[in-house]
Amino acid sequence: MKNAFYAQSGGVTSVINCSAYGLFNGFKKHFPNSNIFVGKNGIVGLIEDEIYDLNKTQKSLDLLLDSPGGMFGSCRYKLPDPESESSFYEKIFKKFEDRNIGYFFYNGGNDSADTCLKIHQAAKILNFDLCAIAIPKTIDNDLAVTDNCPGFGSVAKYIAISAKEASLDIKSMCKTSTKVFILEVMGRHAGWIAAAGELANQNGNHVHKILLPEVPFDETKFLNGVSNDVDKDGFSVVIASEGLKNSSGELYSNSREKDSFGHAQLGGLAPKLAELVNKNLNIKYHWSVSDYLQRSARHISSKTDVEQAIAVGEIAANMAVEAKSGYMPIIKRLGNEPYKWEIDFGDLNEIANKEKVLPDNFISNCGFRITDEGISYLSPLIQGESYPKYKNGLPSYEQLDLHF
Repeated sequence: MKNAFYAQSGGVTSVINCSAYGLFNGFKKHFPNSNIFVGKNGIVGLIEDEIYDLNKTQKSLDLLLDSPGGMFGSCRYKLPDPESESSFYEKIFKKFEDRNIGYFFYNGGNDSADTCLKIHQAAKILNFDLCAIAIPKTIDNDLAVTDNCPGFGSVAKYIAISAKEASLDIKSMCKTSTKVFILEVMGRHAGWIAAAGELANQNGNHVHKILLPEVPFDETKFLNGVSNDVDKDGFSVVIASEGLKNSSGELYSNSREKDSFGHAQLGGLAPKLAELVNKNLNIKYHWSVSDYLQRSARHISSKTDVEQAIAVGEIAANMAVEAKSGYMPIIKRLGNEPYKWEIDFGDLNEIANKEKVLPDNFISNCGFRITDEGISYLSPLIQGESYPKYKNGLPSYEQLDLHF
């Protein structure tokens, strides 16, 4: 009986460990006599021979359900081309052979899908018996083929709640104090997270402007809009995606630093927008960057998100039984009212290195708000609460005991 290798990759989420839980339980049901090995810090653990033996873990795997972050560590690491660098993969497969590993599960987003696809392709080229399956995860919600991505629903919930609460704070002080609040959220090329700010408006106008990568930024139009908001409501709340672009398609706030996949280091948008407001409107402002807070907030995760994260892990184990190598479990939406979904399969060739942006019909004509169609899409994903266990007033977030 073949063993399994699992690893987490890319920016982690508040529910990625739930997918690990679903996979481990599902795999053990189908392969009770098989072992599960886990890479420390993603694929890097495999390359550097830092591999956990899950059979040695004495604590309950239920701890995975409550803990944010990546229990086993994550990484950003680009694998070489399987055609031209076969010797690299020969070394990888030798490590698998030594541990009798026949199943490879890689839990991540776009770049991680690329990693899993390359492992799958290399196994075919080298005629190595391996089933490589990707498990979806990304707060950016930009994976192609799948309706939505585990991790996004919880971030959307966090942003909507934070924006609404901050808005009420500013509203109460705007007469004599801060009149503009800018919240910078993640989102490299797709504005899904920023769009979730619209959900704060279900009982009143709490978020006035949403700045999306899909809409070229017009400084004059933005400033006029903020000025009108202040004249009308006394204040203006802005949710800005870090991937905001100018009319030339360049990042409005850019950095020359790149990661291993060639992605620009983002950040610094909120203070730049705040300075723009201050310079041209001369009104008091505050800005904030949600950064890691938005993706690590397990205390306010969406119940729907938790359930979907577990489900994709469970179905990945089922896919191993069917030897569906080169595929990823995806979420398929069946209806909005009531919200219904199921898990289907997606070909990694159609997912890896592709990005799903916000569709035009989700963006209002003014470019600063989200339409009813967009709200209908977003709203089901933040439904329900799934609170972790608390101890002495704080989430316990107990870690597994892990052994190499």
